[in-house]
Amino acid sequence: MTLIKPSSCATEAAEFFRIDASAKLDSKTKHLLGQYMTPAPIGRFMASLFLDLSGEIRILDPGAGVGSLTAAVVEQICSSPLGNDQVSIVCYEVDPLLVDYLRVTLSNCVEECNASGIRAECELLAVDFLERHTNVAQQELFAPDANQKSLFTHVIMNPPYRKIHSRSEQRAKLRRLGIEATNLYAGFVLIASELLRPDGEMVVILPRSFCNGSYFKSFRKRFLSSMGIHQIHVFELRDSAFGEDDVLQENVILHAVKAKSPEKVKISTSSDGRFQMVPDFGSLVTEDTTEHMVEHDLVINPSDPDRIVRIMASDLDRRVAECMLKCSTSLVELGVEVSTGPVVDFRLRDELRDYPCDDSVPLLYGTHFSNGKLEWPKKMRKPNAIQITENSRKWLWDNQGYFILTRRMTSKEEPRRVTAQIYSSQLPSKLIGFENHLNVFHSRRRGLSKDLALGLSTYLNSSVVDRFFRQFSGHTQVNANDLRWLPYPDRETLIRLGRRVGSSFLTQSEIDKIVHKEIFSMESEDDPILAHLKIEEGIEILKALGMPRGQQNDRSALTLLALLDVKPLDSWQDASRPLIGITPIMQYAHEHYGRSYAPNTRETFRRQTMHQLVQAGIAAYNPDDPSRPVNSPSTCYQITESAFEAIITFRTDKWDTSIGAYLSRHQTLVRRWEMERELQKVPVKLPQGDEIALSPGPHSELIGSLITDFGSRFAPCAEVIYIGDTGHKTAYFDSDRLQTLGVTVDLRGKMPDLILYHSDRDWLMLIEAVTSHGPVDSKRHDELAKLFSGVTSGLVFVSGFPDRSVMARYLSSISWETEVWCADTPDHLIHFDGESFLGPYKS
Repeated sequence: MTLIKPSSCATEAAEFFRIDASAKLDSKTKHLLGQYMTPAPIGRFMASLFLDLSGEIRILDPGAGVGSLTAAVVEQICSSPLGNDQVSIVCYEVDPLLVDYLRVTLSNCVEECNASGIRAECELLAVDFLERHTNVAQQELFAPDANQKSLFTHVIMNPPYRKIHSRSEQRAKLRRLGIEATNLYAGFVLIASELLRPDGEMVVILPRSFCNGSYFKSFRKRFLSSMGIHQIHVFELRDSAFGEDDVLQENVILHAVKAKSPEKVKISTSSDGRFQMVPDFGSLVTEDTTEHMVEHDLVINPSDPDRIVRIMASDLDRRVAECMLKCSTSLVELGVEVSTGPVVDFRLRDELRDYPCDDSVPLLYGTHFSNGKLEWPKKMRKPNAIQITENSRKWLWDNQGYFILTRRMTSKEEPRRVTAQIYSSQLPSKLIGFENHLNVFHSRRRGLSKDLALGLSTYLNSSVVDRFFRQFSGHTQVNANDLRWLPYPDRETLIRLGRRVGSSFLTQSEIDKIVHKEIFSMESEDDPILAHLKIEEGIEILKALGMPRGQQNDRSALTLLALLDVKPLDSWQDASRPLIGITPIMQYAHEHYGRSYAPNTRETFRRQTMHQLVQAGIAAYNPDDPSRPVNSPSTCYQITESAFEAIITFRTDKWDTSIGAYLSRHQTLVRRWEMERELQKVPVKLPQGDEIALSPGPHSELIGSLITDFGSRFAPCAEVIYIGDTGHKTAYFDSDRLQTLGVTVDLRGKMPDLILYHSDRDWLMLIEAVTSHGPVDSKRHDELAKLFSGVTSGLVFVSGFPDRSVMARYLSSISWETEVWCADTPDHLIHFDGESFLGPYKS
C-alpha cells in the first residue's frame, strides 16, 4: 500500500499509515505496549516547537510507531529557511507490524530531505528502546561523550503509556540505572534526556499526572535536574490527543532544553488537537489557542523538594498562585494529618451492615453529606454501618472532635475539585468508620478542635484554593498527598477565621470574601477570583438566552462581557452598550480577564461566537452603519437593546421575569437551528451550471464536497452524470449522457452515490460517499464493474469520506485498485496499489 500524490510529503503518508495500522493493531497488544500513535496535526505542532533546526541535526524518536513524529520534524526542517547540512535520524520500534510502515516512512523522509538539498540518513532499530539502554552499564549510558557524535541534538517522542509493576524486570533494570519509574513513559523520557547533547531539545507528549503526586516525584526530580522547560501545552479536553483510541487521559506537550531553565515558561492551551497553520502568522494553532508567559519559579518553585509543576494558563492563574504562596505553613506544622479513609469496604464485606444494629458503628461515605449536612442512616445501595470485630476494629477511629472530609473522586463536570465537609462526631457511638473514598483531616485519628476545623474547612472551600489546586492537579482525583502539598495559613489565623465564621452556613461568595480579607488581606480590586466568577456568570447568561452548547464557553462569555463593558468588579447593572470590534474584544479579554488568545484566533471569535450572537438577536452587526463593507476594518458589533434590558436584571429579583419575557419574544437560537435543520436543503451547484438541493445531512454535505472540492482538484470540468440522495432515490440523473457513453443502466441496480465523467481523459468516476457505511470494498467493486460493464470509458472507483477518522473504520475492507479521498484534506488522494496514481485499470 503506498501513498502517491502531487507535492507528496512524508507526514501525510505517515498519517495514512497511522490510521491503517491503528485499525489492524490488536487491542490487547496496544494496551500491552502502550501504543497510542500521534495524529498528524499534533505531530506538526510538536515539531514546530523546536527552537533551532539548522546545521547538522541528529534526531532520536524512541518508540517511533509508523514514524509520524519523525516525518513531522523532517517536514519542518525541509520548510525551514535556516538551512541544514545533514540530518541523521535514529528510530526505535519493537512491533513488527509498525516496523514495516516505519521503514517506508523513513524512506520517504530521506527522499523529502534530498529533494530539499539536504543529506539524510536513517537508522531503524527494531528493538525495544528501554531494553537496549537498560542492558548497558550505568556509567556507559550516562558518561559524557567527548566528541558527542553518538548523542542527539533533538528528541521527539510519544512514549508508550503503561504502568510497570514494582517487581517487574523492566522496573529492576531501570533501578540499576538509578531511575525509579512507575510507568514506561518515565523510563523512556529519562533515558532519552540522558542521550541529548548539551543544549539539545526535547518535545514529548505526556500525561498531565506527572506534574504532581508521589508516584512521579522521582521522575520529576531527575528530569528537571537536567532539563529546562520552555513550553507546556495543555489539552483542556481529555480525548483531544488520542480520542480515536478511546483514551480519556489529560495530556500535555512539553518542550524542554538540556540547559539552565529559562526565566519564563510559555503556557499554551487548546480545547482540541486540530492544529492548522495560519500563514499570516506562521504558526500552528487551533481555533481557541491561548498563550501566556509565566515566571519559571512560579511554574516550578526552586525551594519545593517535590518539584511540583504548576500550570498557569492565564494571568489570573498567576495571580492566584502568587496569592496562595503567601501561605507558608504545612499540615505538619499545624499539627494536622490527612489520610485516606481507612475502611476499604470490599475487604470487610462480612462486617458491613445496611443499617445500624447491635455491635455496629456508623460507616460514613461521601454520599451521606449534601450541602454541608449529614444524612445518616440513609436509604442507599451502600451500607450505613460496620460491625465491630477483631478484623474491623483496627480500621475504626475514636468518635471525638471535628473531622474534615473531602471526596477523593470528582467528575470532570463538577465545578469544584476540593469540597470540605465537617463531621462533628454528632452520631451516638464511641467509634466511627470513614470509607476509603474520603480524605480525612484529623489529629492522631481523632477530630480537631472546633475553631481550627471550622477555619481549615472554610479555607479549603474557598475558590482561590480550588483554582490553585487545579494548577498542579489536572485529573479529577483529590489525593491525600495533594492536600498535604497545599500551602496553609498559620494555626492562629485559621482559628481566628473559624471563630469568625462559627457554625453558620455561608454562600460561596461569603466564604471567598472572608478568606480573602482574613487570610490574604486582599481588597476586592486585588481579588483574581472575581474575574473567574464573572466568566462563569457570563456562561450562565448565555445558557439562559438559549445559546447552543458550542457557545457556552469562556470565549463566548468573554465576548459578552466585552459587549457589555462589564469588568470583574462591576455588577451586571453597571453594563453599557459600546460599539466594539473583534480585535478590541480580544484585547478586552486580555486586559481585564487575563486571557491572551493567539492573534490568529480572531476568525474563531467572529465565526464561532459573534456570528451566533448576531443570529440569535443578542448582538447587532454594524448598527451604526449597516451599509459598511464586509471587509471593512471599522466593522463593529453592539448588544441589542432587548437583550441588554434582560441581562442587566441578572442576579436580581427581576431576572426570571425578564429572561422569560425576552425568550417569549425571541426564539432561542437552539430552537431556530433545529427548525432550520428540518427544513433546509443542501444546495449543490453542478459544473454544468444547474443547481439542485439535497436532503439535509452529512451524506449530502459530503456529496457536495465531492463535486466541488474533489472534482475541481482531480477531475476538473468533469460532468455530473448522477447524484443519489438520502431523501429520494435519485436527485439528479443525466441518463441520455450516460447512453452516449455506451451503456443504459437499470436504476433497480445499486447505483453509486455520485458519477462524474472526465471527458479530457475519458474516465467515468464511480464514487461512494461514506458517512456511515458503503465504501468501495471488493464486493462493491465487482457489483459496480458488472453494472457498468458496457461503458467504453475507463472506470475509476473512489470512496469519499468526511474525514480520516471515519476512513479509519473501513481501511481494512477498501478494495485494491481504488482511490480514497477525505473532505478534511481535499488536496490529497490515497491510492490503493497499482502501477499508476489515478486512473482506470484493465481486467
